[in-house]
Amino acid sequence: MSAPSNDTVHRCRWAGEDPLYIGYHDREWGFPVADDRRLFEKICLEGFQAGLSWRTILGKRDAFREAFAGFDFERVARFRSRDVERLLSNAGIVRHRGKIESTINNAKRAREVAKEFGSLAAYFWQHEPKPLSRSRRIPRQAVSTSPESVALSKDLKKRGWTFVGPTTIYAFMQAMGLVNDHVHDCDIRAAAAAARARFRLPR
Repeated sequence: MSAPSNDTVHRCRWAGEDPLYIGYHDREWGFPVADDRRLFEKICLEGFQAGLSWRTILGKRDAFREAFAGFDFERVARFRSRDVERLLSNAGIVRHRGKIESTINNAKRAREVAKEFGSLAAYFWQHEPKPLSRSRRIPRQAVSTSPESVALSKDLKKRGWTFVGPTTIYAFMQAMGLVNDHVHDCDIRAAAAAARARFRLPR
């Protein structure tokens, strides 16, 4: 999808005027994703974002991709202590030992989930919220968790994942299209909804 190019586009307020945010908002946020690498990337980057701004993480995304083998969880699962030290010396990413080690741990857990369910996508999309009633369809964006994000967070933790609290998981669900939280007067909301209507649930 091409981003609208004029200044009359109504967007979610958080997109602001930052070109990086606008591109992310218009092309990615809220559009359904079934690609396992993209899903793994996003859940890891949400973990790195804890305590920081998403703008910081988005600006470093290319460096993260290079550092973590394109977020191929089969490869990241084989990272060892020397890789942790290498990543800690990489100024292009967030150099937080706990988050780096969490990403490697979560890659191992992702491998297990993909083996059990056939793919990460098949697992995550089982947690898509049911359609809301007409009176509850307009998102407020003030909500930071949901019953579904709490349930998914709990299940991930049971499976050994880390840095996957309910707030982190809700942000992941918003970004990956499991939830369409574009506000009702955002011009991108309809495009995200149309993409979801065409989307085939992973199996």
